[in-house]
Amino acid sequence: MTAAPRTVCRFAPSPTGFLHLGHAHSALFGWRIAREAGGRFLLRIEDIDPQRCRPEFEAAILEDLAWLGLDWDGPVRRQSDHMDDYAAALDRLGRLGVLYPCFCSRKDIQEEIARAGYAPHLTPMGPEGPLYPGTCRRRDPIHAAARVAAGEPHAIRLDVAKAAAITGPLTWEEQGKGVVTADPGVLGDVVLARRDVRASYHLSVTVDDHLQGVTLVTRGRDLHPATHLHRLLQALLGLDVPEWRHHGLLTNDAGERLSKRDGATALRALREAGRTPAEVRSLAGFPE
Repeated sequence: MTAAPRTVCRFAPSPTGFLHLGHAHSALFGWRIAREAGGRFLLRIEDIDPQRCRPEFEAAILEDLAWLGLDWDGPVRRQSDHMDDYAAALDRLGRLGVLYPCFCSRKDIQEEIARAGYAPHLTPMGPEGPLYPGTCRRRDPIHAAARVAAGEPHAIRLDVAKAAAITGPLTWEEQGKGVVTADPGVLGDVVLARRDVRASYHLSVTVDDHLQGVTLVTRGRDLHPATHLHRLLQALLGLDVPEWRHHGLLTNDAGERLSKRDGATALRALREAGRTPAEVRSLAGFPE
């Protein structure tokens, strides 16, 4: 009789600022599931963006999680130490013929959308705004290759339609909801790499979850749209397929998701104000 796979969850913050209550909720959510199942809880530092990630924030992440009473199994995986893994995945996608160079700036994309003449309510939209209109996907490949060879700055995009034609229909298992049918085009032709950031979040997180043996991805429901794309990347790259569980989000008084960008109160500020770990865990939605 084959034993059920051991539950492996992970928490993967980016060291671009201090952790806040939303991070605490996400970390505690995965940690509690793993510990109650007798499984493993992993910590990953997503520091692929050298312009925004800082070592002092990474040190603060480790300190804040330990102060909250969270522990993790094995060494911390730091993405910047594993860029070769993402380069290998990108190379494999290139050999499948599902990548193309994109020379468009944000301004170029906005102008292309405007030139297309869509009425505002007919503009192809994704969860994060208008979808990339495919300008560079339609370029002559020989001309595009010459521009790349000449050193012209560019990003690498995924041709989602071509990729989905290779994989065929895909699904994933959402705990508590059952089987979900993937819609790989929900985010459009996403960027998988840039000159300054050699692997996108979408590529690196998909590769990491496979290499670390994650069996259950727990993350906020704001990332549910990304799961459609990640399922496509898994199929293209022949990676293991975990289950997912997208949890609710903590919000401020205006009903907006807590975020670093909007100045959500940092855990260390709560600590300095005299809050105990138990009080902060309760504020994060996990009372004793």
